[in-house]
Amino acid sequence: MNQAKEAAAHTNLWRAAVETEFVEELRRFTARRIAPHADDIDQRDVYPLEIMKAMAKAGYNTITLDREYGGAARSYKHAVSVFEEVSVASAAVGISLITIFQAQTMLRLFGADSLKQRYLPLFAGGLISSYALTEASHGSDIRSLDTKAWREGDEWVIDGEKSFITSGSAAEFFIILAETPGGVSVFAVPRDISGLTAYKGANSATFGLRNGPHMNIRLQNVRLPLDHLIGVEGKGVRQAVTVLDYSRTLAGAISLGIARAAFEDALARARSRLAFDQKVLELQGIQWYFADMLTEIDAARLLVYAAADALERHDDIARWSSEAKLKACAMATDVAARAVQICGAYGVTESAPFGRYLRDAKAYEIAGGSAEVLKNTIGKYLLKANIAPRVEKVIAMPTKTGSLAGT
Repeated sequence: MNQAKEAAAHTNLWRAAVETEFVEELRRFTARRIAPHADDIDQRDVYPLEIMKAMAKAGYNTITLDREYGGAARSYKHAVSVFEEVSVASAAVGISLITIFQAQTMLRLFGADSLKQRYLPLFAGGLISSYALTEASHGSDIRSLDTKAWREGDEWVIDGEKSFITSGSAAEFFIILAETPGGVSVFAVPRDISGLTAYKGANSATFGLRNGPHMNIRLQNVRLPLDHLIGVEGKGVRQAVTVLDYSRTLAGAISLGIARAAFEDALARARSRLAFDQKVLELQGIQWYFADMLTEIDAARLLVYAAADALERHDDIARWSSEAKLKACAMATDVAARAVQICGAYGVTESAPFGRYLRDAKAYEIAGGSAEVLKNTIGKYLLKANIAPRVEKVIAMPTKTGSLAGT
């Protein structure tokens, strides 16, 4: 089977969840503009700036943004399709895209009209952004922060440092969390503002999802107009978690892409590789591996696209997005590991892509909400859910004569 037919056979495994024409054009774009650079991005740990600018020009960076801001106003299923297909080619590009989506979502849901008008139209032109929550001493717990902000006259002043910030090496715009007298709050901070500097910390490089070093962002007497407070002072934790609830569905889609890439490459290898006078794929045990992998990918895809539907309905978003990321990330790690096993010695060589798939998959079981945090979110949903019992259990009581009542 030639390369074109092989690619067609693989993509036909994954039925489009939106218009076929949209997905086919998206697959052509990723094959032409992203896939040839995936290994280089990973090996050099660089932000894929030219690719992200090309994606903006094609309209993929603003797929759900309203038309008044230059977006395509498409559904969340379209967004999931973009993240899935992009990440088949390169999960690093998917990660670069998700920090753009997070900034847009924060501005769109909570920003003042003046802030939306100032920044949202810039994304269609290729604005690169980063979602800067983490601090060295706080990690996933953002209820209190060392970065402080306070009002002086008609300005907000911010001092502090954010750590391990994804996309920070290229970001032109940051969403920053800082603690004000009213509590944790969210601010819009352009990179070129006086007092903001970025540098590589001791732990800036990761073994997976390598889209450039994770930067430390230092803020020293950074002064912002009052409208650069996003949303309500003191409500920053709730706003940040809401944005994460939206983006976790897309994180699930990135993991789908990683799993599909590992599956497709392992399948191509098993179809062409001879062992014991037959194709590797003709061995029953190998077929069972692929049967399990395909079933798990399909199951995760159904869940991720169901989570996209929940975003459209604004229905139990935290539950569905957490389930989607939890399932898809664990599945991708399992599929990537099995792909290595199927390919044997070739699977563990540096020239093969399987190491990248496995590293990316495992890294996303931690990044963007660890499996444990996601399980906590789902558990809290169950504690709060008003779930009616399926049936009332009736216990038959014996009568005076010893027979059961009702018999």
